[in-house]
Amino acid sequence: MDELVERVDDQDRVLGVVTRRQAVREGWLHRVAVTVCRDERGRILVHRRSDQLSRYPGLYEVEAGGAVHAGESYEQAAARELAEELGLHVLPRLLFTFLNRSGQSPHWLAVHEAVTPDTVTADPDEVAWHGWLTEPELRSALPGWRFTPDSHEVFGRYLAFRAVRL
Repeated sequence: MDELVERVDDQDRVLGVVTRRQAVREGWLHRVAVTVCRDERGRILVHRRSDQLSRYPGLYEVEAGGAVHAGESYEQAAARELAEELGLHVLPRLLFTFLNRSGQSPHWLAVHEAVTPDTVTADPDEVAWHGWLTEPELRSALPGWRFTPDSHEVFGRYLAFRAVRL
């Protein structure tokens, strides 16, 4: 069965419940929650998506996450996705949301951050490889590795957000 998500408007107000497949096919706004994971040394977790995934197989990501299910908060979805994809049981902190028009379909994207243990138990159906990169290493990797469209957008906004807050 396809995931049920909330269709939202351009102000992130709920309009109704639809399937994720329908939201993507019709280009309807819905919600997605992602988390940028850092370890205690400040390195960022990067992973390569499994080759059998329907969306962006084999591409790298700076963030982990997915669709917010109907009735879920952004934070609940981010925590659920971290547990499902990476075996991490932490409470991510919401940093910001924005209307994201890059990628497969438009969506409201909530970006979280979590300081996590550097021991990750990735789900092999979701994650083919993962590793920890410093910010300079990640900046060098972004132009050469094949990253998802969301990764470029999220990482740029994440760095800008951190620059203002630090």
